[in-house]
Amino acid sequence: MVVLYFRRKIPTFWSVFVIAIRRRVGYTVYAVGKELKQMMRYQVRMFTEGRKKYFYITDHETLDLVPLPSKYLKFKAESGRSPSTVQHAAFAICYYLNYLLEKGLELGQVPELPFEEQNLHFVQFLYWTKEGHHRTAKRKEITGNGTCNAYLKDVFRFFLYLADGGYAPPLRVLSYNQITVANAPGVKRTLRSKSFKGYMKAKERDVRAAEEVEIAEILSACTNTRDQLLLILLGETGFRIGELLGVDYTRDIDYNSHTIQVYFRDDNENEARAKNAEYRRSKISEDAFAFLLHYLAEYRKLLQHQTYLFINISGETAGKPLKVESVYDMLKRMEDKTGIKLTPHMLRRYFAICRWNAGWPLELLSQALGHKHLDTTVRYLGILDDRLMKASEEFYAKHSKSYGIEKFL
Repeated sequence: MVVLYFRRKIPTFWSVFVIAIRRRVGYTVYAVGKELKQMMRYQVRMFTEGRKKYFYITDHETLDLVPLPSKYLKFKAESGRSPSTVQHAAFAICYYLNYLLEKGLELGQVPELPFEEQNLHFVQFLYWTKEGHHRTAKRKEITGNGTCNAYLKDVFRFFLYLADGGYAPPLRVLSYNQITVANAPGVKRTLRSKSFKGYMKAKERDVRAAEEVEIAEILSACTNTRDQLLLILLGETGFRIGELLGVDYTRDIDYNSHTIQVYFRDDNENEARAKNAEYRRSKISEDAFAFLLHYLAEYRKLLQHQTYLFINISGETAGKPLKVESVYDMLKRMEDKTGIKLTPHMLRRYFAICRWNAGWPLELLSQALGHKHLDTTVRYLGILDDRLMKASEEFYAKHSKSYGIEKFL
């Protein structure tokens, strides 16, 4: 049996974290909702070094750092993963460590479990999170299937890291080996396990596209030019909100061709990031470009001290880069004011549906949206089934007699 001890000698590069923990300074203890997870033994903490955020896990009882999960999280942070991605992984692994504690298992025992026991172990983890046992007693609530699956996928990535680093054997439920098992009557059967098959059935993400009349009403309700420009560009570029907030008006806008470019940067002050670390650009309309110039002129005194296109325009943070949270706060105020719910993703879908209805080829639209795979765009549009049905009707209207089926009726 391989035993992965949690509290072994901590590597040198973690010493600064341990000092911070013991002195109780320089770190953040993360909460779920508005409550600290004081009832759970393992907790997620954050350490900031310049603009870089590092997440790690500690033992609440001993204040010791948990080495291997924390080393993995450091690896993810330094591999260019977004802070939100690393944070999500940190919580998922933290929940799993608490689950192991409840089950009386060590991390190193899990890869040694027989296939069926290992499979059951992870299925039970899904239901453990589903029932809210990863939360404090006061906040237990049903967790969505998709969220539970995401937690487990992060746990599996951690185990793959352990296997690749030689810390533990590969998980049997993720192997390619053929496994022979017997049921209660003793009937043997062979299973070929390529990936975990026990995920919960998750609901399809159902985000509708914004409608033009809704966008127009929200634009009229906006109280400043910045918010109006933000919504206009989301609808005209199809960029993700993180991509648009990362735009540098001195480098990423071509003022001759009226195009805006997206570059991957992992050091943006507002933590805005391009999702797939790729470059692409989008052309905006003449009216949108004229409005962009109007915005730059109106806020030139604030904009001249930095290079982000979208900034805070009032208060103590005036002139600082606008953050994603502030955009959602603004949209919530607009919803309270107009009764219309609008999100950046709804505007992105509006962009996609409008271009698709205008006859853009699927490949071009996929590139514009920054999708890595064409099937992602197919699912994203959500209207392809209607076109397939219509195309099928037109085909059968022309070719239904090709097989001579009527002779058999």
